[in-house]
Amino acid sequence: MAEPVALAALAIDVAVGWPAWLYARVGHPVGAIARVIGVLEGRWNRPGVPRRLLGVVTIAIVVASTALVAVLAGRGVHAAGLGWVGVAVLAWPGLAQRSLYEHVRPVATALGRGDLPAARRAVAMIVGRDTATLDEAGVARAAIESLAESFCDGIAAPLFWLLVGGLPGLWAYKAINTADSLIGHREERWRDFGWAAARLDDVANWIPARIGAVLICVAGGGGWRVLWRDARRHASPNGGWTEAAMAGVLGVRLAGPVAYDGVIADKPWIGEGQPAAGPLDIRHALRVYGGACGLLWVIAGVAAWAS
Repeated sequence: MAEPVALAALAIDVAVGWPAWLYARVGHPVGAIARVIGVLEGRWNRPGVPRRLLGVVTIAIVVASTALVAVLAGRGVHAAGLGWVGVAVLAWPGLAQRSLYEHVRPVATALGRGDLPAARRAVAMIVGRDTATLDEAGVARAAIESLAESFCDGIAAPLFWLLVGGLPGLWAYKAINTADSLIGHREERWRDFGWAAARLDDVANWIPARIGAVLICVAGGGGWRVLWRDARRHASPNGGWTEAAMAGVLGVRLAGPVAYDGVIADKPWIGEGQPAAGPLDIRHALRVYGGACGLLWVIAGVAAWAS
């Protein structure tokens, strides 16, 4: 059996997550990546310059430097005699099983006690849409959609790239995903500068999104028909896969019209059945999410045993 780095990293993440006291003292590695992107975007994303070219240069610098830091950090822990355990500790912040669960659960808790304002505040921490006027169903849909999509971005994809490319692969992926979240938008300001970040994120998530969708259906015991029918209704080539899988498993409709900064985006519906999701559906989604994460543990264990 090879060194179980991925399995150990998953275990550390579930055990401790990324505690608030640790974040208060040292921040998070993704925050450092975001600051570098912010500096480069502030200097290079301006009128009168070749924005698309400079966006390509930005993503190249960010990904290459992040991967290099990961290589050097990995060598450092081996030189210190920490071996694969040290590498697992370095990989741990790149996974977000516990953090995602802890962000979504309060939404279900608030809705369950009828506190819609608290539910809106909780869901506003994990979605980019307007939340101030969402009704109970809108809040529930937003939470479930975020859980489904973030299962790919926050767990399945980083784990995939950890297994494929080791520590540098995981952190290169996190750099790509962070860049996409910050600059990979379609608004005029970022359309050209963030083009490379968005396209590279699409490539990096292509396989993990489909694996994640299959795992959600396996964990939930169904949802296949909705997955195959609706996965491509999403604007993203990847985001619709895990979202359609979760909609199929739960028997609810997700997506649909949603507001961003006061502007309604007329998104197509994904899924079928009752249009009004509620707190019980969020709790069901969390159970399915836990099962899908457990399947990732199995994959990580098999990968370690087989290599």
